[in-house]
Amino acid sequence: MQEDQMSYQAFRNQQHSFQSADGTIKYIDQGVGDVIVLLHGVPTSGWLYRNMIDELAKEYRVIVPDMLGFGSSDSPKGYDIYSESNHAKRLLALMDALEIETWNHVMHDAGGLWTFELLKQDSRRIKKLVMLNSIVFEEGFKPPMRMEPGFMAKAAMWGYRNGITTNLMLKGLFKTGLQVNNLTKQDVEGYKQPLLEGKTRAMYYFFTQTCAALPDYTSLTQEISISTRVIWGSHDEFLLWNPQKSEVMTNLSIPQADVSLIDAKHFIQEEKPEEIVLLIQSFLDKE
Repeated sequence: MQEDQMSYQAFRNQQHSFQSADGTIKYIDQGVGDVIVLLHGVPTSGWLYRNMIDELAKEYRVIVPDMLGFGSSDSPKGYDIYSESNHAKRLLALMDALEIETWNHVMHDAGGLWTFELLKQDSRRIKKLVMLNSIVFEEGFKPPMRMEPGFMAKAAMWGYRNGITTNLMLKGLFKTGLQVNNLTKQDVEGYKQPLLEGKTRAMYYFFTQTCAALPDYTSLTQEISISTRVIWGSHDEFLLWNPQKSEVMTNLSIPQADVSLIDAKHFIQEEKPEEIVLLIQSFLDKE
């Protein structure tokens, strides 16, 4: 994947714009056929999936949004605007604008929370669900930081967007989140640039609100009936599979055959993109 690297600017040049009620959301829309949405988490963006989009787009129509407050999308003032339910409303609005009634859905990290909120709002929209190291239950949730709302957390965000601690934070994130960090300077640019542009309000909400009181989706996972596949980096230190596997598999009726533990940490899209694509394809192509 390293031979023909895409620059972050080239990635941005491929993005379309959707004017949500809260601000502009940027997204990739590539390929034709059955629709698949690739949803990032915190503090990433659609850039996380850059090594998977072209291959998936050979068979599917691939939608990859930058959620509000991340990547190339707007970062309006306020914090509650970045709640899980508001993220879900905006994603539904994007899909409505694209006239996509139902789709297959891949989620990672906090994208799991936004997805569960979307299912609470309209459970009919997602046909098949793929979990990539996603936040599900408290038992497996070990975030890299939890912050009290207020001055210290805001000061930390200030440091990230002003270049003071940006490199340090990303270095620590990828040291813990990757088994082997082979990211080039160009790769890191796609994670760094949004921070330097001030995209930290959504992060502030996540680390001060969500991490302090993770939503409980137990009843939702018991009620929905969606064919689900798990693809999980077995060495993840942020989101652990074993403490929650029984509850996840039971509640969502996931057979063991649809659980794949791969030799990676948290950012599995960076470590094993080809393997993930093949696992997604085999799952979606299965009747």
